[in-house]
Amino acid sequence: MKTLNRRQFIQRSVAAPVLAVAAVGGHDTPLLSSEKVVSSLLKISIMSYAFHGLLRRGMIDLFGYLETSKYRYHLQAVHLWSGYFESTDEAYLMKVKEAVGERELAIGEIAVDGAHVWDDDSAVRAKNHENAKAYLNAARFLGIPFVRIDAGGSRETMVWTDDEFDHIVKRFKEYAQYAQDHGFKVGAENHWGPEKRWDNYQKLYHAVDHPAFGLSCHLGSWAGTEEEKRIADRECAPWVCCTHIDWNICTGPLLEEKLTNLWNVGYAGYYSVEHHTSKDEYREVEIQLALVRDKLERFKEAGAPGTSEE
Repeated sequence: MKTLNRRQFIQRSVAAPVLAVAAVGGHDTPLLSSEKVVSSLLKISIMSYAFHGLLRRGMIDLFGYLETSKYRYHLQAVHLWSGYFESTDEAYLMKVKEAVGERELAIGEIAVDGAHVWDDDSAVRAKNHENAKAYLNAARFLGIPFVRIDAGGSRETMVWTDDEFDHIVKRFKEYAQYAQDHGFKVGAENHWGPEKRWDNYQKLYHAVDHPAFGLSCHLGSWAGTEEEKRIADRECAPWVCCTHIDWNICTGPLLEEKLTNLWNVGYAGYYSVEHHTSKDEYREVEIQLALVRDKLERFKEAGAPGTSEE
């Protein structure tokens, strides 16, 4: 998609300017315009994976991401991805805790890779289990309300065998109990393998049957037809603990519908944008934030859940 088309899209989609750019010290620094400062009170955040291209190039780290969220985008919360963590030992976690506190940020979630419950290799399963426990402990230490740990399983068949399913349920019951004992929740995400199928996630949710088990919903990422994805996003809304909203959803025709699903059930988590191209991340994340913020502000201004002026 060309830059011009994206600018045209923003001009059509956002009625009032959401971000102003001020030159500070010779650099273009995006600032909230004065009439939109109230926007920052909305529960909006950026999934730190959004900057994975910069991370790979050594141009950002976890502390730079915190700084970026607070002072470039003027947000009150962050959503962490395990790919930024140098360690899960207490000395490193204390640095993270101090940095978050200094910036008066909340943490909405930590998404953990390398901890999926089922893997065909028993040695990988054991290693992942230890990694999961390390990040569950990190959530306890940092006061994170939700931990995403993938269920795992075959990406090709998109189904779990009985043995796989039983193992996954057993582990999630264990993780959920630990989470409940320490004041947070845990769950999988609909982004790869069998967990992408809504019928599979329903089966998993009911089998785990624990108040501390929920869903990290990557909006629109369910397997199936477009209509099946729309149904899944609507029906899963009461279970959602956190969200990932990618570029295609933010700039597509279904953003309002997806957010309305959550707004109507009283979703109390963060609306967290995520970017995947690893290119032009700062600018395109800014666009995503503007689009999500605009919809949520319209919901608030309308005075009723899930309605807008459009």
